[in-house]
Amino acid sequence: MERPLDCLNKLTQDDWLIGYNSHQFNQIAQELYLELTQLSACGTPPKIILAEREPIRFLASFIAACAANCPVFLCNPDWGTQEWQQVFDLVQPDIILGMGHEAWGMGHENNNIQCTISNSIMITTGGSSGEIKFAIHTWETLIASVQGFTEYFQLIQVNSFCVLPLYHVSGLMQFMRSFTTGGKLAILPFKAVESSQILNIKQSEFFISLVPTQLQRLLQNPELTEWLSQFNTVLLGGAPAWNELLEKARFNRIRLAPTYGMTETASQIATLKPDDFLGGKISSGQILPHAKVTIRNQQGEILNFNQIGNITIHAQSLALGYYPKNRENQTDFQVDDLGFLDEQGHLNIVGRNSDKIITGGENIYPAEIESAIQSTQMVADICVIGIPDKQWGQALTAIYIPKKSDISALKIQTLLKDKLSKFKIPKYWIPQQNLPRNSQGKINRQQLQQIATEFLQNSIT
Repeated sequence: MERPLDCLNKLTQDDWLIGYNSHQFNQIAQELYLELTQLSACGTPPKIILAEREPIRFLASFIAACAANCPVFLCNPDWGTQEWQQVFDLVQPDIILGMGHEAWGMGHENNNIQCTISNSIMITTGGSSGEIKFAIHTWETLIASVQGFTEYFQLIQVNSFCVLPLYHVSGLMQFMRSFTTGGKLAILPFKAVESSQILNIKQSEFFISLVPTQLQRLLQNPELTEWLSQFNTVLLGGAPAWNELLEKARFNRIRLAPTYGMTETASQIATLKPDDFLGGKISSGQILPHAKVTIRNQQGEILNFNQIGNITIHAQSLALGYYPKNRENQTDFQVDDLGFLDEQGHLNIVGRNSDKIITGGENIYPAEIESAIQSTQMVADICVIGIPDKQWGQALTAIYIPKKSDISALKIQTLLKDKLSKFKIPKYWIPQQNLPRNSQGKINRQQLQQIATEFLQNSIT
C-alpha cells in the first residue's frame, strides 16, 4: 500500500487538480510536512485541528499531517462558538490550521488526552443528533474503502468532481480516490454549479457525488439536468432519496448510483450500479468487495433473504472507534438502520430503528410516509416525526415546506388516501419555510421535535 508521500511524489509533474494549481498543492504539502516532522522529532507528534477554508490548503495540510503521522481532526470552519468549544474541550489540540484559532489558548501544558492510535485521521460525524463526534480512521481504513470502490467499478484511476465538504467523509473520499489512484480532481462549491459556473471537463470520465436535496435542485434546471446526464456515474447518498426524485432521475437518464454508507465505514459499503438503476432496480445495490453485511434479528441470529432486521457491517474500512476511545477486538459494527438483502444480494434499507414511530400499537417508518407525501408533488421538503400522545403513544406529525402558499394540509391528505393506510396519514401538519438539514442533507430531528412542540402548544393556547 502506498503511503501519502509516495502518492504525492507520483503526482508532482501532473496537473491533476482542475480549477486549482497542482504545483501549489505539492509545495504547501511538502513544506508543511517538513515543519511537522521537525516538531514530531521533539517527542509525540502534535495533535492538529484542520479547519482550512481554502480547498488546496485543506487538502495539502491533510496530506502533510498524514505523512508526518500526526493525529489530525477534520473540522468545519463554519461551526459556531458552542460547537468549537465542544471540539476544543474534547481534542485539546497542539496546532490549529485554519479558522478561528486566535481566541483559544493552545499548547502542551493543558493537553492530557493522548491518541492511542498513531497516524489517526479523525472525521467528524454528528449524525442527526447534532452532537459532534469524531470517528477514528487511519490511512489504511481509507485506502481499504478506495480499493473496494475501484474493484467494484473496475477502475484503475478515479476522476472525481467534488461539490461536497472536504472535512466530511463524502468530500474527503472523493479526494482520496483521485489522489491515491492518480486520477483527476475537480473541486467546485455546489452554489457555483447551481448558478451554472461549470468547469470544463469531460463528464463521461468523471464520478460526481450528491446528496438528494442537491440532485433535486439540479433536476429543476433543464441545462444542469443535461449536464448531469453526461457523467459516468452520479453517486447519491448522505440521506434517503424519495421515489419521485429517483423516478425523475431515471426519466432524465441520469446515471445514478444510490449508495449506502456512513462516516464510520469511510463512505459507501453498498452501491447500485447505474445500469441497474436505469433498468428500474430500486435498492442500495450490492455490497462492495471490502465489506460484508449480515441482517440479524434482536437475538443476533442471521436472517434469510428478504427478512427485515438489524444491519451489521464487517469491513476493512471500519473506523476504530470514536475519539478518544478505540474499539478493541470488535470487528462488527451494528448500525441503527433496518433492512434486508434480496436474492441478488442487494441491500434494501427500510428505515432507522431509532426513527421508528409506534402509534396505536402499529410500527411506522417515516421514510415510507415521507416518500408518499413527496409523490403528491405538493411539498418541497418533508419530515415525519412522532410526538408524545396520551391516546396513541405517539402521534404522526408531518413538518413540511409547501411548494405553493395556497397548498393546504387537507389537499395533501386527500391525495394520500389512495396511497397510505388511514393510520399512516399524519395527524398533525406543520408548514415551515425551511427544515433544519446539515450540508449532507441529514435532518436534525431534535430541532424538529422542538418546532413541533412549540407549534402545537401555540395552537392549543
